[in-house]
Amino acid sequence: AGSYGFQAQPMGVPGGFVVPPIQNQPTMDRTIWMPIPPSIPNCPPGLEYLTQIDQVLIHQQLELLEIVTGFEENNKYEIKNALGQRVYFAAEDTDCLTRNCCGPSRPFTIRITDNLGHEVIRLQRPLRCSMCCCPCCLQELEVQAPPGTTVGYVVQNWHVCLPKFTIQNEKRMDILKITGPCVVCSCCEDVNFEVKSVDETCAVGRISKQWTGFLQEMFTDADNFGISFPMDLDVKMKAVVIGACFLIDFMFFEHGSNKRQQAGVW
Repeated sequence: AGSYGFQAQPMGVPGGFVVPPIQNQPTMDRTIWMPIPPSIPNCPPGLEYLTQIDQVLIHQQLELLEIVTGFEENNKYEIKNALGQRVYFAAEDTDCLTRNCCGPSRPFTIRITDNLGHEVIRLQRPLRCSMCCCPCCLQELEVQAPPGTTVGYVVQNWHVCLPKFTIQNEKRMDILKITGPCVVCSCCEDVNFEVKSVDETCAVGRISKQWTGFLQEMFTDADNFGISFPMDLDVKMKAVVIGACFLIDFMFFEHGSNKRQQAGVW
């Protein structure tokens, strides 16, 4: 219960009064969760949090076994708001053989849970070719909210030198575009992927891979990201943009084993 920050349920007291639940109580690991928002009509359950924010911070957790041995573990992430309150917790669900044989190109399922431990978003990436010279089988990510109900897709677009993606809704209609830099290198500075309108004339948000320092960048694949999007963007598309961040992480920054080999650690 402590790891997911379960909230106490209302309890009756003598006299007919009801004690409301504490909305922002730290868990056993000192995590502060974002207060539970009220339900909203026509909003997928669990996405109500996204109606109140226009920025998201994603912190990948360090895995000690992975750092020491190079053995690839399932990734885990904290998803926080601008105040540092945890909004969601994300955990990869991939088998050991796939993780260590396919590396960052692996297919994966990422389950995103709220502060009650309910899975509210599921990200599914099928196995696709990771070679940019093969435009017939590009990367794709399906976003479900709740699990089993598709709300959108992240589709890689072929380009000779730029990483480009399209955010689509559940009907495969293009909603937003994402364009990254020609050279995706995080050397002492952030790497920005611009979120743009469909015609790419207007920037509406950003996915930034944040520089975390030489040691962490060199010896681990635990990355930090910042995401911004319009406050009034459909919550389903906000969830898809968050999914795009995970796909970008795996495609361009999830290379911890290679980093350790280059550094001579193992």
